[in-house]
Amino acid sequence: MEFKMEREGLLKEGQKITVTEGVLPSNYYYTIDPSLAMSGNIPLRNRMLAREGVVTAVVQNARGYYVTAEFDEPEPKR
Repeated sequence: MEFKMEREGLLKEGQKITVTEGVLPSNYYYTIDPSLAMSGNIPLRNRMLAREGVVTAVVQNARGYYVTAEFDEPEPKR
């Protein structure tokens, strides 16, 4: 999952993170605690269940700093 980070140096590759889930009328969004970076809006059908992950990349481009993180999602219940 990709997150937008506003300032350089808040997160590093390999760092363990936790996220908080926010709810909008038709989307979810996720914030890396404590408010270090925020995801885009995620459709309700793509809700993430994991709350802990690892930063895999931090990239700067013309639009700012972007953090990619991996999460181990639990298997769906049948």
